[in-house]
Amino acid sequence: MRVPQVQPQSTRALRRPTAFNYPITDPRSIHARIHAAVKRMTGVDLLPSDEVAARFMDGLYDGDPIAERFVQETFHGELGPKRSREMLEKAAREGIESVPDAPESLRALIEDFEREPEWLDRDLVEEGAAVWRRWGYALGGVGNAGTMDTYTERWLALPLSLSGGYAGDRALHRYLETSRWWIEVSRPGALFDRRSMARFITLHVRVMHVSVRERVKNHPEWDADRLGLPISQSAMLLTLLGGSVAPAVGLYALGYLTSPREIEAVSHFNRYLGYLLGVRADDYYPATFLDGWRILFMCDAARAYDSGALGEELVESFVPSFQPRPSQRGLERLRALYHYQLQAGYSGLFILPWNRRRYQMPSPFLGIALLAVQAPLTFGRELARHLAPCLDGVFQKRSHARWERWQRWQAEGKEERFEAATALRR
Repeated sequence: MRVPQVQPQSTRALRRPTAFNYPITDPRSIHARIHAAVKRMTGVDLLPSDEVAARFMDGLYDGDPIAERFVQETFHGELGPKRSREMLEKAAREGIESVPDAPESLRALIEDFEREPEWLDRDLVEEGAAVWRRWGYALGGVGNAGTMDTYTERWLALPLSLSGGYAGDRALHRYLETSRWWIEVSRPGALFDRRSMARFITLHVRVMHVSVRERVKNHPEWDADRLGLPISQSAMLLTLLGGSVAPAVGLYALGYLTSPREIEAVSHFNRYLGYLLGVRADDYYPATFLDGWRILFMCDAARAYDSGALGEELVESFVPSFQPRPSQRGLERLRALYHYQLQAGYSGLFILPWNRRRYQMPSPFLGIALLAVQAPLTFGRELARHLAPCLDGVFQKRSHARWERWQRWQAEGKEERFEAATALRR
């Protein structure tokens, strides 16, 4: 087997966090054996090139300098969180010209946010948004299970644990915030409407990431040599793959027939969404579906399994957060129980079994049965839209509306804030 050796072409010194266990050095490991077997039988190399691998590892130290400068000078500076948020919101809603006293760092952030990259294909982005509308609620189920599967790694789990995101009692609320964002960005034309709620929330999420990053990287529990930078470029790239490549494959098991063209579109949609979030990993962003899987395979092979109690808290608090609340009775309680079982089913199907065994989680079997019952209906609907494309828009609209109804019901009217300046839990 080829044991990748990282020898980048760039003259810049590249870095690798010591917790990222790559290249593969043991030819007897399961990933080495899978890599060798697939290469032997198909000729396909499941690992990225040495240069891409090196840039990905180096990207674990890269942040978002433009947004970081703004947060440092405003939210964490003399202006303070309240005034900084007011200026950011006004600039986002009405344009930077509406904030005559805007600091130069805010002007630079808005300019960067509004600049369209050369590689952007607007039509392909819209096709990708349509894929998210079709997937709807299922995108969240698969995406969350895949995300929980990564919480074995301290470099992914610690920022969320320190910030309180997806931990303990806040797990469901943060997921509902994320769901609201997904719903908004997947509306037709939303990412290109400069005054849309989708872009408004996305800019807030970008600033929120930077604010958390700044606090966590200076926290005594964070070890930069071992873990890189919190919420790094490469960590965010993994999230984008978790919204495109991973569900495109995983949802086949539930009856979703996503075509190669649709997979290309949803990948492009995620790339542009990542661009708005400050992801600039252009020199190693996967160019194809297979390139995306190569990065996912590499990251799975590189696991350190070092999150310990942090990962346990994040994983074990998520599905139980869907349990019916004491105030829910009758049909409301049954509805909550249904979604609780569905989330347990998604976790049972899409968290790797050997990782799932590390945690105490609700039984997934009833939820898997519910998903299995739905799969033939989904398959029939997907087959119908491929045979009669005129039905596709109807199915998209219905799926997206169901997703939004669920989010509003589950949120019980609570407002999504996307706070950038909340204190760390410890």
